[in-house]
Amino acid sequence: MKKVFNIVFLVAFGLFVGCQEDTIDVVGIGTITGRVVEANSFEPIENAKVSLSPTNNTVFSDVDGYFILEEIEEGDYSVGVTKENYLTTYESATVTTDIEVNVIFEMEDDDALNKAPSTPILKTPEDGSEDHELSVELTWSSTDPDGDEILYTLQVKNDYDNEVLEVLEIADTSYVVSDLKYGVKYFWQITANDGINEDVLSTVYSFKTKVNPENRYLYVKKYDNNNNVIYSANFNESDAVSENEVQLTLEDVNSWRPRKNQTSNRIAFLQTANNATHLFTMKTDGSDVFQVTSAVPVNGNNMNEMDFSWSSNGDKLIYSNYDKLYSINKDGSGLQLIYQTLDGSFISECDWSNDGSMIALKTNNSNGYNVSIYTIDMSGTVLTTILSGVSGAAGGLNISVDNKLLVYTQDVSGYENSNNRQLDTNIYIYDFSASTSTNISINKVLGTNDLDPRFSPNEAEVIFVNTSNDGISAKTIYRASIIADSDNNIERDELFTDAFMPDWE
Repeated sequence: MKKVFNIVFLVAFGLFVGCQEDTIDVVGIGTITGRVVEANSFEPIENAKVSLSPTNNTVFSDVDGYFILEEIEEGDYSVGVTKENYLTTYESATVTTDIEVNVIFEMEDDDALNKAPSTPILKTPEDGSEDHELSVELTWSSTDPDGDEILYTLQVKNDYDNEVLEVLEIADTSYVVSDLKYGVKYFWQITANDGINEDVLSTVYSFKTKVNPENRYLYVKKYDNNNNVIYSANFNESDAVSENEVQLTLEDVNSWRPRKNQTSNRIAFLQTANNATHLFTMKTDGSDVFQVTSAVPVNGNNMNEMDFSWSSNGDKLIYSNYDKLYSINKDGSGLQLIYQTLDGSFISECDWSNDGSMIALKTNNSNGYNVSIYTIDMSGTVLTTILSGVSGAAGGLNISVDNKLLVYTQDVSGYENSNNRQLDTNIYIYDFSASTSTNISINKVLGTNDLDPRFSPNEAEVIFVNTSNDGISAKTIYRASIIADSDNNIERDELFTDAFMPDWE
């Protein structure tokens, strides 16, 4: 029995000792605190998910970006922070018993690693190329390494004026610029943007449009803002269509009544400046605009009816201010009063003969009526009276190059009202030698007016405007022979639509 007891005792003692060896030591506990902020602004980020690895403990940052992870066993950990629209961030942390570990997370938005588009490469037109049409397709290329959509901005400048064309948010890699001017150098640049990174600018390319084709016709069109804008164009005889229309004056100023002088190769016209009407000149491509008059502007009862004239050599211009007729050098010097009406009638129109020996005048009262058309010599002596003592409107003076003929218009209805409306205006050719006037509006449509006639360069035809007498319908420019055919007809050829105040040199 003693032997058995001893064996039991030894087993029990062994079990007791074994239990003593398996006892777990007490592990220390610590705390991790921290804050989540934006990397650049350091503004707090609320509701960011803070995770502890390998324990998978999770908390969220408060409104001020702070967080706390409590009762963390001592040891080495990885703390990760995630938030939508931000890059996930990790920091290491070593927890020590009864010690608070503080970790700061500066989170970058998820575009931080995004790369900008490549610098746009300008492809066509070739840099420095010339002789382009007035409509040019610009092309370029660029790529985005992250596959982001690229939107482009196009900027076009020129050496003609201060106008800048800017086209935003172009999704394609090409754009057609139109309504360019002849003989102008243009500079263009492309900006690429992926909506994430800063703009990427291309180099600057240039191209030049073809030289002005020296259009023969000038006329005026009404722009959307009610300003008058001057254009030039040619007329294709074989196809009977207008072509090469060029805008010569800007839309933001009111410009009208173009008159070209072949010797100076400049166009004179009227333009509103400082709330007055002044004479200006420009080159035939619309450049080099110069204000001629200053102290004495152009003035009368109806500015749309006012007309002026070049000297044949292009050195001077004559124009009127109420009852006075002035001459002025083309550079704005030498202003001189050369004639004044005896009865105070306003001078609305004038035309200077090619040899400089006489001037044709149209005068009227302050209402635009009581019209007289006559010629004077350079001393102011009246030479010939063509029209006087009639009712209704008249005008449209132009002397033939040989001083034998004068073209003018007259409203044969004799109608007069406060708006100067005309009901039946016809074109007449006055023969100085025969002292006779011939009506060449014999094929005019009833209810319309023929206005603003000018002799053609060969003086076998006239160019003029036809429009309804309602005063608001579209205006169309025609040309017609000054002599009727054997059937007493005069053919009228349509040239330009929605246009008026023509000149043909």
